[in-house]
Amino acid sequence: MKANSNIAMIASLVSETSRAAILTVLLDGRFHAASELAYMVRIQPQTASFHLAKLVNANVVAVEKQGRHRYYGIQNQEVAQVMESLLSIAPPIEIKSLKQSSEDKALRYARTCYDHLAGSLGVQLTNAMLRAGILREEKEGFTVTENGEKFFASFQINLEKVRRKRRSFSHKCLDWSERRHHLAGALGNALLEKLLELNWVQRLPKTRAIKITSEGEIGLKEVFSLDIEGKSR
Repeated sequence: MKANSNIAMIASLVSETSRAAILTVLLDGRFHAASELAYMVRIQPQTASFHLAKLVNANVVAVEKQGRHRYYGIQNQEVAQVMESLLSIAPPIEIKSLKQSSEDKALRYARTCYDHLAGSLGVQLTNAMLRAGILREEKEGFTVTENGEKFFASFQINLEKVRRKRRSFSHKCLDWSERRHHLAGALGNALLEKLLELNWVQRLPKTRAIKITSEGEIGLKEVFSLDIEGKSR
């Protein structure tokens, strides 16, 4: 059987430094203008537009038009999962400044991986749910237990609605910084959205890092038995 040569095309897209940087930024799950992406990865706007056009044509990046403006985001969960897997085997970046060190530390502690929670907090939260019997780990992903069905109902996450989404329900995602799995899929997204709604965590501008609020420190301890005092500020 002839190999799929399109794999090489995708690999060549991701192997280019600026495009890899753009895709890494887009792992925050948000849509950005080309000019904003250019600033964040430190390239010229014209260069960013050139690379974004290639990524859009390859169905790796989606584009949304609002009036005269265009905004770009990761095409789907599958693309994000591939990027996160590549990050898990890539060598660590060289830290050259205090600012870069602080940013790296923040990303490693709590961040978004496309549309779900990742980093140390994501892994800790997943492990807490496993210990509490809310989730059960399987070979390919996580299963919600009978106890978990009751928990999510009390936490006001509608599992029936989450299961109806046309995507993986609760698969494992290998965390690039922790080298362990965290909860992803539709359930991972629903959990992140609930934490944002409760103001337990907050998105930060121009980064994938997530801030844990004072309310979050209390709530995560009371509900998930996670003692994270002092790590959100």
